[in-house]
Amino acid sequence: MYPADRKYTKDHEWIRIGGTTAEIGITDFAQQQLGDVVFVDLPEPGKSIAAGDSFGSIESVKAVSELYAPMSGEVVEVNSSLKDHPEVINKDPHGTWMIKVRLTNAADTGALLDSGQYQDLTK
Repeated sequence: MYPADRKYTKDHEWIRIGGTTAEIGITDFAQQQLGDVVFVDLPEPGKSIAAGDSFGSIESVKAVSELYAPMSGEVVEVNSSLKDHPEVINKDPHGTWMIKVRLTNAADTGALLDSGQYQDLTK
């Protein structure tokens, strides 16, 4: 259910690492808990983010939730289509990245979960 090509956080974000950069989004479990997503607040490119810190927020019909960085780095790209169409997160959470980050240390994945561990967490 959870793609094996990425790592996961206990806060329900995923990260797909490709060399020194990574894409970050939220998991299917997170979007189910949120309900219909109506707004996403994301940082500007160039912003530094630290692992575990909030990098933005996501708003649904039920609640507003913080988004937490799985790893440290610099935001290099933001998925601008989410501004007008945040609902795509509900349709394809694992195929919809929110930000792309140039990682400070791409090898430092120690606190992250693999897909099996994350699936166990959400049972």
